[in-house]
Amino acid sequence: MSFQAYLDNIKAKTGKTPDDFAKLASQKGLAKHGEIIAWLKTEYGLGHGHANAISMVLLKSDARKDNSDEKLDKLFSGKKDIWRAAGEGIIAKVSEFGPDVVVSVGETYVNLMRGKKKFAILQPSSVERLDVGIKLKGVKPEGRFEAAGSWNSMVTHRVRISDRNETDAEIVSWLKRAYDVATS
Repeated sequence: MSFQAYLDNIKAKTGKTPDDFAKLASQKGLAKHGEIIAWLKTEYGLGHGHANAISMVLLKSDARKDNSDEKLDKLFSGKKDIWRAAGEGIIAKVSEFGPDVVVSVGETYVNLMRGKKKFAILQPSSVERLDVGIKLKGVKPEGRFEAAGSWNSMVTHRVRISDRNETDAEIVSWLKRAYDVATS
């Protein structure tokens, strides 16, 4: 049986996804493997294998969050740290678009996704510039937004920000447009 089949069987039996279990475990303050397994067996009647599968997903999810924080620290380290507040401000605004916004930190930029579909990126390119890339196929670049060209093939548009005050409503508006057309 595949790992995904385990998760599918758990959902069929309990009606809950790993995300549902993560929220419930967090509310109960459960953070250790043994505690999670005992809870899932007792409250949801899961067998050891199924409880273990959920526990592994929950605990790996926490590890990824820690890793993302470390990557964000690394991405905005040194002289590029001047872009940290601007980047976090944009992330905060984008997070208000909907519950399906996912922020994933890579080695060179921050992915902004709607579910599994990337709609934008943030890249502290240098001490002088933060780049915001947006995926809007078929939309003509205008204003400060230019065609991304060879800068990053994952996006269609880019704006080069050279002053932290340039992270304004226009950028948020473009990000919202890209979010609206992105589907998982």
